[in-house]
Amino acid sequence: MAGRINDDDVKAVRAAVPIDAVVSEYLQLRNAGGGNLKGLCPFHDEKSPSFQVSPSKGLYYCFGCQEGGDTVDFIMKIDHLSFAETIERLASQSGITLRYEEGGYTPGRQQGERTRLVEAHKAAAQFYVEQLDRPEAEIGRKFLAERGFDQAAAQHFGVGYSPAGWDHLVRFLRGRGFTDQELILSGLAQESRRNPIDRFRGRLMWPIRDISGEVVGFGARKLREDDNGPKYLNTPETPLYKKSQVLYGIDLAKRDIAKSSRAVVVEGYTDVMACHLAGVTTAIATCGTSFGGDHIKILRRLLMDNSGAEVIFTFDGDAAGQKAALRAFEDDQKFAAETYIAITPGGMDPCELRLAEGDDAVKSLVESRTQLFEFAIRQIIARHNLDTAVGRAAALEEAAPVVAGIKNSSIQHESAVHLAGLLGILDTQFVVRRVSQLARWARERGRGAGGDQRGRGDQRGGPGGDGPRQRHRGGPEAQGAPVPPRGPALNLRSPAHRVERELLKLALQHPHLVSPAFDAYGIDEFTAPPYAAVRRAIEDAGGAAAADDDYLARVREVAPDDTVRAMVTELAVEPPHTRRDPDEVYAGVQLVAVRLAAVNHRVTEVRGALQRLGQHADPAHLAAVQNELWVLQQYGQSLRDRGAAAL
Repeated sequence: MAGRINDDDVKAVRAAVPIDAVVSEYLQLRNAGGGNLKGLCPFHDEKSPSFQVSPSKGLYYCFGCQEGGDTVDFIMKIDHLSFAETIERLASQSGITLRYEEGGYTPGRQQGERTRLVEAHKAAAQFYVEQLDRPEAEIGRKFLAERGFDQAAAQHFGVGYSPAGWDHLVRFLRGRGFTDQELILSGLAQESRRNPIDRFRGRLMWPIRDISGEVVGFGARKLREDDNGPKYLNTPETPLYKKSQVLYGIDLAKRDIAKSSRAVVVEGYTDVMACHLAGVTTAIATCGTSFGGDHIKILRRLLMDNSGAEVIFTFDGDAAGQKAALRAFEDDQKFAAETYIAITPGGMDPCELRLAEGDDAVKSLVESRTQLFEFAIRQIIARHNLDTAVGRAAALEEAAPVVAGIKNSSIQHESAVHLAGLLGILDTQFVVRRVSQLARWARERGRGAGGDQRGRGDQRGGPGGDGPRQRHRGGPEAQGAPVPPRGPALNLRSPAHRVERELLKLALQHPHLVSPAFDAYGIDEFTAPPYAAVRRAIEDAGGAAAADDDYLARVREVAPDDTVRAMVTELAVEPPHTRRDPDEVYAGVQLVAVRLAAVNHRVTEVRGALQRLGQHADPAHLAAVQNELWVLQQYGQSLRDRGAAAL
């Protein structure tokens, strides 16, 4: 049985990998103020970024779906890994050797399944690269050279070669300690009558990497006429490789996509290579499947749903390319970015275009883009006979919904006028009114179905919002289904609750500002049950005065359940509501406000007790209650007059 990873090693891994560096591998992050970063949440669809990362705290939190945690939690959630697999991956990235407490470290036995499959792919990719230099791979090198790719290009993209024999890779990976079961599960090998054999044989190999840069599969190109397999053979669906969720080249393109707010979608591996070498470093491609919803999610996180962003599809000008373009247009409304199409001249793909006309021709192709909705409209109109009234009417009825679906209202109006001209309809306003009518109906249908759910995120006001707040677990698996509440609703319009929240944020984020006074506050001074639970967790972790580098981790660890732990994370990430950095004066105001609210609440209770006692109460008891009321009133007045000095 796999040993337990040493606690000190787990702690070292957590400290070695900055959370912003990890998260930025998956989505674009921008400055959110207060030392925090923000981006579009990778765990649910939203229009405005409510996902925040606090590098100084090592935590992330989404104020839309309430997902939160540290670096380990993020990797576990986004890549569906176990705790051990996550620690192993991060340790490998940071060069930390892990120790296992039950029987020591035994490579190959004590790693998680996914980690083993990733390691197998990494080893296979290196094996294929080395094989490309062998004499047998001359046919592969010739294929690359004929398409304008030299040795340096092959190395940059990790292109390799799979030997033509039956089990070269299988024997190599067995020598590295991988089992036959692991090789079959990974898709690198397939079963035969006796022993596993290589899945890829005698082919040019492209490693397919996920957004974090790990090899999760391969694309293999046929080279010989006697190869009876398909032209391109990809890794089958495996625990690592889901073809609808990977984009070839995304690991190389992601930073430039985020930086330039542009993505160029091409059709093949060599097209990606040609574009990158020509200077179009935002090029990516799907892997044996059409561009779909999961691919859109990847790009949206990188483009940050910037309305000025661009997604450019390049397709051949033939019928198949036009069909692919129209299929891409069906997903246009899932982007906030504008979508475009760039039709390659003469039916050439970007690789052929670069070879024939050079790098500048590839750049010019991308710059000569046409908006995808305009291309779709022209394709629709071309199917109708505009010389007849019936043909013009039919074309209008088919094209008008396309124009009505354009996101930008001003472009929608201009396109309606343009459509009238294309159709030869002199009554321009008739076409404009028809388009407006269809757009209005679409909006009303959306509201009737619960509103447009695309990209709205959470509507409860974001960080520190004022609306009633019902805590629940969002996440992709919960979309469209009733979600049970995760704790008591908080009426954040209550001033008491608002200052309690602010004080707890300071106690978690800036404990030195509220110590030692905070630790003397009773749990009952926090009137919102979730905030009282956080106050107890801080106490159980040793208090704010004992804060050190592990303080937040301790508070999260002692939290009694996921609800309280999520609240701790949320409060540790949400910036305080002050335009400047919090200081002792600001902290003092919050301390006084919470204490004064507690005093006022107790004054009300004591006054009620006095009223209930009446005139015939025991004199000693009555005097004691009256004295308590006097002390409370004096303390309250002192707090109002002297502020934090009276604490």
